[in-house]
Amino acid sequence: MSNTNSKSPVPEDEAVSGLVRRYADTMREELFSCTTIARHERCLKMLCRLLDAECIALNDLDVRTAQELVNRSAALKRLQIRPAFIAERFVAFLVEQGLSKPPVAAQMDDARIRLRHDFESYLRQERGLRDATINSSWRWAVRFLDFRFEAHAGDLSAIKPEDLVQFLQHLIANRRSPLSECRPPSHLKNFFRYLYRAGMTQTDIAAAIPNMRRSFAGRLRRYLLPEQVELLLAAIRAGSPRKVRRRNYAMILLQARLGLRAPEVLAIQVDDIDWRRGEITIRGKGGIHDRLPLPPDVGEALVDYLRFERPAASLRILFITAKAPYRSFLGRNVLVNILRRAFALTGLTPPAPFVGTHMLRHSLASHMARQGASLGEIGDLLRHRSPASTLIYAKLDIESLRSIAQPWPARGDV
Repeated sequence: MSNTNSKSPVPEDEAVSGLVRRYADTMREELFSCTTIARHERCLKMLCRLLDAECIALNDLDVRTAQELVNRSAALKRLQIRPAFIAERFVAFLVEQGLSKPPVAAQMDDARIRLRHDFESYLRQERGLRDATINSSWRWAVRFLDFRFEAHAGDLSAIKPEDLVQFLQHLIANRRSPLSECRPPSHLKNFFRYLYRAGMTQTDIAAAIPNMRRSFAGRLRRYLLPEQVELLLAAIRAGSPRKVRRRNYAMILLQARLGLRAPEVLAIQVDDIDWRRGEITIRGKGGIHDRLPLPPDVGEALVDYLRFERPAASLRILFITAKAPYRSFLGRNVLVNILRRAFALTGLTPPAPFVGTHMLRHSLASHMARQGASLGEIGDLLRHRSPASTLIYAKLDIESLRSIAQPWPARGDV
């Protein structure tokens, strides 16, 4: 009697080698270096030999099995090339090729996936929010759901305003930065408003979320003097890692000269720059696009980055990662980390405990106010939709308000 095995027959060596070559081809398309591709191929050939020895077919390979094989293989561990990561990436490739079954999601994960898809579609199509805001809204929704239901799927209709109050109290008690005072209410309002409109809750819990604002005085402390901004820019230009020096400098310079918000910098596309006119299109809040003049030093920094540092990737996003697979940045952390490093290099003390990217926006507006610019001019540069957003800078120079104040009527003029 022949010895049978419940597993599928193991593919021939030639077929396995062909799959590894196809995997390597996808890495070349993503512009990985030849050295990295060769390391992946070497690791996968060793992994496939282990599969053969264990009589495991490729179509039965999953992440857990791959990690177990890696952990048992001293030879793979000696490669010092993160074999577990390579194996996980190869499994994802097999799933994409239809050669392996996708992992079965747990009940909670499956429900979360559907909820996330519907919630993000609502924010994108009906609210017109940008991807970075959508991602933040979902992260805060997950934090609330984990707080309320822990490891269970949970019944959304059972959520009560008291649950929200307890969550906000938990955040305030454990906050680490002033941002935690203003962001969660806004993002949670988006989430609970969606649940109510979708019929998942009986009451509009979003109405129970208070508006949490900081005082104007607290905001005004978060700015730098012009000479301090120049010191930071010089530190970024000279002290950033060599492969990202030009990119980091160009990103921060855009914020310092044009007062761009972090998501606006990360959303710039190559085609948004009109070199002939010397203008740049800014993708602002609410899907509104604005065209701004491109300062000469900003234009020079962008040209320097495009010519000598930006990878030859097919992505149209201007600022991308320095290593393959090349991607855009989802969050502002890349900019925050650049600023933190610059403060450390210069020895400057940040004007606030939390180093935020809005600091440069405030610094530009504060400098304009001290130079005598009107509130209208400041609001135009910052692209404020409401004049009330610009009023915080009036506290910097009370004398500037005299230009818009009406003279007190003299006796007999009334």
